[in-house]
Amino acid sequence: MKNLVHPELRDFFSALPESTISKDTVHAIREVTKKVSVGFSQGNEEAETIERYVPGRIGDPDVRVLIHRPKNQKDVLPGLYYIHGGGLVVGDADNMIAVCENYAVNMQCVVVNVDYRLAPEYPYPAGLEDCYAGLQWFVDNAADLKTNPEHIVVAGISAGGGLVAALTLLARDRKGPKIAAQFPIYPMIDDRVESPSNKEITDSRVWNSISNRNCWDMYLGALNENDEVPIYAAPARAIDYSNLPPTFTFIGDLDPFRDETITYVQKLRQHGVPVEFHLYPGCFHGHENLVPNATISKEANETYERALKRALHPSSN
Repeated sequence: MKNLVHPELRDFFSALPESTISKDTVHAIREVTKKVSVGFSQGNEEAETIERYVPGRIGDPDVRVLIHRPKNQKDVLPGLYYIHGGGLVVGDADNMIAVCENYAVNMQCVVVNVDYRLAPEYPYPAGLEDCYAGLQWFVDNAADLKTNPEHIVVAGISAGGGLVAALTLLARDRKGPKIAAQFPIYPMIDDRVESPSNKEITDSRVWNSISNRNCWDMYLGALNENDEVPIYAAPARAIDYSNLPPTFTFIGDLDPFRDETITYVQKLRQHGVPVEFHLYPGCFHGHENLVPNATISKEANETYERALKRALHPSSN
């Protein structure tokens, strides 16, 4: 795989340790990721971060969320609902504090960063229901948060991107909160792990088909690989993609999610959903965060941030 990696990313790729997520390794990997800030960015001194516990689904525990907003906020701002990644089994909202604080200040928005429950301890639908409950609370408390309940954008990367795609389907079908736009970045959406890119990307130095299969098994729990897997667990299984919000996404062509993302984008367009999609050659899963100073990573991040700003502030475009 090394010869296929973009030249700017090759040295970093070569130095990566081999690692596979499984039931045997998930707890150790969680400990490693606890202190990791995604994108290795610093927080923003002009932002404030507030922790809240909000009502979960009936019968479920309260959901922890982090609220990030500009200090001394006076105006009503658009909302950004953020869902962290981690294969549905690792990671937490704290990993995203620096990223979300910078969004709040640089994009002038109120960010709610949800800390959903993880598999295998809490398999589907626990994490998704936490995300839905957090989004509902965001909308219901928009006045107190000084945000516009009619203009909330939902974003996330990897497993977080998959939960974004699931959440927009669930909100549509429950006739729940209105979502202005969705940003499911290189999303984890297909439990079948059968696409050519899933079979192609097996190198354990990066996110690969083996870790992907293991994480799906942990997330689905008692569900098995058949047509009974709900579309809200694996959005790639959906048939109807109509009435979903405008979508932006990107992915590297060395990502096991490549083909399912391309199929997802095609189906959205076939159902009349506006989509902006970018495919980056020679890029593995998460390259823009793992090697943020590479030119191709900067291009991906800048393109994404411009699109996010347009979605948050459409009147200023």
